[in-house]
Amino acid sequence: MVKTLPSIPAKRYFTIGEVGDLCDVKPHVLRYWEQEFAQLRPMKRRGNRRYYQHHEVLMIRRIRDLLYDEGFTISGARSKLQEWMQAERGSARSAVQGVEEEFACWTVPVSDLRTPAVERLPLKEAGLHDLPALRKELFEIRELLAVSD
Repeated sequence: MVKTLPSIPAKRYFTIGEVGDLCDVKPHVLRYWEQEFAQLRPMKRRGNRRYYQHHEVLMIRRIRDLLYDEGFTISGARSKLQEWMQAERGSARSAVQGVEEEFACWTVPVSDLRTPAVERLPLKEAGLHDLPALRKELFEIRELLAVSD
């Protein structure tokens, strides 16, 4: 039986207790998962208090789903997460390559504008989930720039 989890509020940082409530996982389990999954690296502040960001909460929900709902082992879930991250990186790269081809006339290659942080985000968080709308917006910007010359 899949439990419905609450929606994630629009906050920048979440405490371990908040993440536990949002993901239906106890804090000691979250601390254990940090040791087992390299992708989970919450920021630590005073007194080693953990602060999780939105993408980490999503990652914890993925891990929870793999372990509790789909029956994966820790090592199996770790492998599955690595596969997902590689697939997302690959599709993000192909999307960027498509944009590079469309805007080859630029003097600065689009690949030089990419930041490593964007490549680590899932597609929806990187803003690449609606490529046709992104492409249309880029063409509109290009037309505006051409008019101003």
